[in-house]
Amino acid sequence: MSKPKLVQLFILLSFVYVEIEANIFIDGIYCGQRNCYEVLGVTRQATKSEISKTYRALAKKHHPDKARSTEDKATAEEIFKQIANAYEILRDEESRNEYNDMLDNPDQFYQHYYRYYRRRVVKVDVSLVIGVTIVVISVIQYFVAHSRYQEAIYQLSTITKYRNNALELAQDEGLFDPNKKVKGKSKSDLKAEKEEIILKVLAENLDIRGGYAKPSILDILAIQLVILPYTFYKYVHWYARWVYKFDICKEEYGEEEKYYLIRKHLKYSQGQFDALEEYEKADLYKQELWKKDKYEIYRTKKEEERRIKMAGNNRLKQYRRYMKNHGPGRMTFED
Repeated sequence: MSKPKLVQLFILLSFVYVEIEANIFIDGIYCGQRNCYEVLGVTRQATKSEISKTYRALAKKHHPDKARSTEDKATAEEIFKQIANAYEILRDEESRNEYNDMLDNPDQFYQHYYRYYRRRVVKVDVSLVIGVTIVVISVIQYFVAHSRYQEAIYQLSTITKYRNNALELAQDEGLFDPNKKVKGKSKSDLKAEKEEIILKVLAENLDIRGGYAKPSILDILAIQLVILPYTFYKYVHWYARWVYKFDICKEEYGEEEKYYLIRKHLKYSQGQFDALEEYEKADLYKQELWKKDKYEIYRTKKEEERRIKMAGNNRLKQYRRYMKNHGPGRMTFED
């Protein structure tokens, strides 16, 4: 770059710097492009009482109620707003110090913006935010669980076996009569009414468990937090009872305790275990899986069955053959 161009660039940057330094006021914060002290007609050394006294005099002088014409009233309202805003800034010691800092350091405008709006952000009680969040989560939780339950009922209604059983129950209870003709209703209305009856009967008589079980109000987060102390007490009581009965007194396990140990060994959640059919639970109970040694035999057997099943899977065989011939990460144009 030539020397004359460098001189021109330096002069241009100097003008920009002078312009920034001259404009020490920032639009949108405090008194905008006006000096708050000048709005009230006081100096930076004015005391708090002097500022209050001057404000009262100016507010009385420029009050909109004293204006006679519409134009004068609009002008008075604008002046009154400026006076009131300047007073609000200078009457508070912390706000006044921040404003003085802006006058002394106009280049730090990002910091001034942050300070100004930080004091004017509406402060919300944290406990209120947490409470609303818990309520919203609980409502969504219940809605999702109810939707899953309705979807499960609908899917069961498409299975012939469950449809026929539901229709038989509906006929026995007098809810549905296939031979009855109702005047004033079209075939589509009768079909929709029939489907509604099937869904209702299935919902009343089927015990769906697991992830698609009928939602309970006791399962939502808000209720769980309310009863948390009681839940903790029940767990402590149960654990102390278990240690005393079975670890200290060496008593025999009851049926409930045996099922608990089976579920624990299988690493099932309560929902997963409840979703098992009764004959499956009975089979696990028959194998005495609450005993650690019996469970290890059962686990080894299941792993062997799984290995044999995977070994006979054609897709898995193709994948192993491919990995053996080509190795991982190798590109090939073979199908």
